[in-house]
Amino acid sequence: MSNLPVRMIFGQEVIRLADEFDYIAVCGDTKCCSFEDFGSLYPERQVSIGIAEQNMLGVASGLASCGHKVVLSTYSTFITLRACEQLRTYICHPKQNVLVMGTHSGLQSGSEGVSHTAIEDIAILRAIPNMTIIQPSDGVSARILARKALEFNGPLYVRLPFDAVDDINCPDTYQVEIGKANWIKRDGRDVTLIATGILLMRALKAAQLLEQEGIHAQVMEIHTLKPLDREAVLQAASETGAIVTIEDHSVVGGLGGAVAEVLAVERPTPMRFIGIQDCFARSGDAEALYRANRMTAADIVAAAKDLVEAKKCR
Repeated sequence: MSNLPVRMIFGQEVIRLADEFDYIAVCGDTKCCSFEDFGSLYPERQVSIGIAEQNMLGVASGLASCGHKVVLSTYSTFITLRACEQLRTYICHPKQNVLVMGTHSGLQSGSEGVSHTAIEDIAILRAIPNMTIIQPSDGVSARILARKALEFNGPLYVRLPFDAVDDINCPDTYQVEIGKANWIKRDGRDVTLIATGILLMRALKAAQLLEQEGIHAQVMEIHTLKPLDREAVLQAASETGAIVTIEDHSVVGGLGGAVAEVLAVERPTPMRFIGIQDCFARSGDAEALYRANRMTAADIVAAAKDLVEAKKCR
């Protein structure tokens, strides 16, 4: 496990790359991902707005309209709920070159309280044209995606979890292309586990448990939630005929919904959805919240076995 939360790894990497990428930081009065340290290193490239997220996006849009790459960070809930109108109208509609780091996403933020836990952000942003959405699965992917995010031109939302997680990707071999899925385990033909973010680790654990029971599962990482890699999803459906989606987000409108939209039109496929069960987040221990929402490796195994059994009856 990295000593630092994924959100801080991403923020620090964005700062480390500041000499290579000429961007302006627009910051609020929050300590959410270490990006707040940018101003002490590059004071001439930071604009501090304070706790005023709607104004933050207006300023970011103005700077971007003058030709600047703009980077900002705050809690995901504040960006996608409090300032949703400004994000839609000032950033996405004119296709401004703004990188938004949204932190404290998913149930890992349970200790921060319901008001600061984002479980609807993907669903909201998927509905806004011109928005691209990515999220890392560990510290390794956070560092690589930080560079990709700075290279990207246009509205980009990076979904960042609260705490540290074990690294599951190899820094020497891990590669990312925005808009393309990663195959983490390719040899299964019984069921495909499609995971995003830090729950990729649970998908891999579930695949190991399924293997012990003679069920062979593919594992796909979706680091880009919009645009979704339609070809990879259709290929997975063709190869296994059974899909389980796994996400630290509401089961309404997130990864599961995105995958289902593709399959419903082009290749109807039996699915199960692992995620937050259409309820509000709760304050509390993250693992307890994952169990309450049936988001453990054992729950993924049960969903996969259910699909495999259902295939035998078709």
